[in-house]
Amino acid sequence: MSELRKTPLFEAHESLGGKIIDFGGWALPVQYSGILDEHRAVRERAGLFDVSHMGEIHIKGPQAQAAIDHLVTNDCSKAKIHQLVYSPMCYPDGGVVDDILVYKLCEDDYWLVVNAANTDKDFDWVKRNVSGYDVTVENISPQVAQIAIQGPAAQRILQKTTPCDLSSIKFFWCLPDVEIAGRKALVSRTGYTGEDGFEIYCRPEDARHIWDTLLAEGKDEGIVPAGLGARDTLRFEVALPLYGHELSPEITPLEAGLGFFVKLKKPDFIGKDALAAQKEKGLTRKIVGLELMGRGVPREGYAVMSDGKQVGYLTSGAFSPTMNKGLALALVTMEFTEIGTELDIDIRGKACPVKVVKTPFYQKSYRKE
Repeated sequence: MSELRKTPLFEAHESLGGKIIDFGGWALPVQYSGILDEHRAVRERAGLFDVSHMGEIHIKGPQAQAAIDHLVTNDCSKAKIHQLVYSPMCYPDGGVVDDILVYKLCEDDYWLVVNAANTDKDFDWVKRNVSGYDVTVENISPQVAQIAIQGPAAQRILQKTTPCDLSSIKFFWCLPDVEIAGRKALVSRTGYTGEDGFEIYCRPEDARHIWDTLLAEGKDEGIVPAGLGARDTLRFEVALPLYGHELSPEITPLEAGLGFFVKLKKPDFIGKDALAAQKEKGLTRKIVGLELMGRGVPREGYAVMSDGKQVGYLTSGAFSPTMNKGLALALVTMEFTEIGTELDIDIRGKACPVKVVKTPFYQKSYRKE
């Protein structure tokens, strides 16, 4: 693992018995006690995730908001200070560069939080495409560690470490300069699990202290450290897209079911013409949910079949710990996207029956008031 990049919490993961894997060039824990245990802990109590590998790009200047609205498909012009906006960021042909979170810190000061494996690519893309705006762009990822606490007990546990009233932070809002375990941090409330939770952005040198404090303060609540495996099964159950799976340069936001985040009434953004044309012409394929009717575990890449003919493929698949069944997300041709449509998936040469079902598979429990 010596050649892999390590987060400030690498030694904590080793001391907790985390199973370290290569995740896009980062040494990160895929699990500790086990994916199923960690998954259930987040659904029922709380889990603590190291997401310090995520990227942060700082955009600042008089034209920061205009520059960002040029980059992303969603409309950031109405965002208030400390509000967050989720958005795809597209190529001119409508394919996706990345899906990101935009943090509005003040009128001329924003963070873009991007997927770890895309950080360098995104930073280069942003720099090139805002060169005509009066802004400065900096990749501040090495200066920022990120810890996520997720689950029904997340607020109670985090509240023990801070004088800040966490109930004042609404869903998809943030608060800078929050004292967490005696250290300064930016705290937001989003999550990638379908449960309530918070993200803590802090200095790398403060990450271990905050991590250890949260595990200690949450012990009576049943908090557990959780790895990448549970993070993926949790997001999958609530059908949240994962870049490289449900979104990619070859899959547009409209095909991924993210049309709500594509504001075609905006004056302009990269990819607007292509996405407008795709919407006007009508989609030929889209992401749907599938439920396995028998035994087996659906996996990414498996073919989706109808009468022996391939009509799509699985973008994500797993045995759902919460729903106790095999489920999948799949990109299929429009003819086969109606709820209740019966299809097959090819699992190692065997046709296994599935049906199209409504997503999300699990009802989100976000705090939205």
